[in-house]
Amino acid sequence: MRKAHDRIWARDYDGHGFPLSEWESTGNPYQLRKMDNAWWVNDEVREAVTNPLIGQIAAQLMDTDEVRLWYDQAIYKPGTGEQASEKSGNVGWHQDYPYWQCTDKTNLVTAWVALQDTAVANGSMLVIPGSHKWGLVPTSDSFFNQDLDALKERFAKEGRTWNEVPMILKAGHVSFHHAYTFHASGPNRSNDPRLSVVAHLMPGDTAYQNKGHNVDNIRLLGPRPKEGQRFDNSYFPKL
Repeated sequence: MRKAHDRIWARDYDGHGFPLSEWESTGNPYQLRKMDNAWWVNDEVREAVTNPLIGQIAAQLMDTDEVRLWYDQAIYKPGTGEQASEKSGNVGWHQDYPYWQCTDKTNLVTAWVALQDTAVANGSMLVIPGSHKWGLVPTSDSFFNQDLDALKERFAKEGRTWNEVPMILKAGHVSFHHAYTFHASGPNRSNDPRLSVVAHLMPGDTAYQNKGHNVDNIRLLGPRPKEGQRFDNSYFPKL
């Protein structure tokens, strides 16, 4: 899987297609790299994010008998050593569902696969247990806001218990979180990149619902998506 990452960033793609989004360098060596639907261009990623065991666990969590891939992500958090800015490579406190308000379900889950032993020192994911019960929080589409303290001040109020817990994982381990769960990650202060592959998963009967916040995945339903149209074509494979 780590070799698959190397090939993705070198644009050594399997097949003749292209991903939903390609990473573009800004010239900053500490820039976070992220690719959506890497499974379109890499066979190892495709096998991982459609793994039946991951699907079985997700089915239990979502209380459904069928699971489909919403989309995947390959994420590369560069190692900065001790020299980089406090915010280098940060992923802001956010919920996933603000980006997915085109679905008629809210109980989607994310499977986050660590491709090395992962702890706070190399930028592990941080989660707020219980935040999945807060519902959709306004302005929580803040993935790219790297100021974790400012975001905490924004969201840790109204009686919410804010307890940051790191996801300490061994290489090959997977964590799961609900689409409403607040999560983030800090800088990778090791000298090696922190690599992960992420499978965003949905119940098999999830359908399009226009809530005024559509994402690129809507295009995969065709040129004129209709309310109630299910995300059940080949772009959303079954686990």
